Amino acid sequence: QVQLVESGGGSVQAGGSLRLSCAASGYTFNNYCMVGWFRQAPGKERGWVATIYTGGGSTNYADSAKGRFTISQDNAKNTLYLQMNTLKPEDTAMYYCAAGTRVYRYGGSFCQYNYWGQGTQVTVSS
Repeated sequence: QVQLVESGGGSVQAGGSLRLSCAASGYTFNNYCMVGWFRQAPGKERGWVATIYTGGGSTNYADSAKGRFTISQDNAKNTLYLQMNTLKPEDTAMYYCAAGTRVYRYGGSFCQYNYWGQGTQVTVSS
């Protein structure tokens, strides 16, 4: 059974840093086509933050995360990280890690997020 467990959230002041972790079990990260982080603030839809494509290790970031957040993974520990620096009050949200597998459909394939953790709360005060 695939399980993703986030940790590392907390309360910090603006300008501070946090490192989120996501421990995976039941499946190694290399078996996913991509792993990433999402967040959801109260009253808002869940939004994408960052992704690692496990095949080549390339990364992508939402504009709000570029230059401040760094996504990384430790394959030996089967753990995904999100280093968040220079945090702002608008970063306050529940942060979720997610893992994607390849879906084969209509003669082709694509990578789709289909496993989610329970989330860890990040609160940034001004």
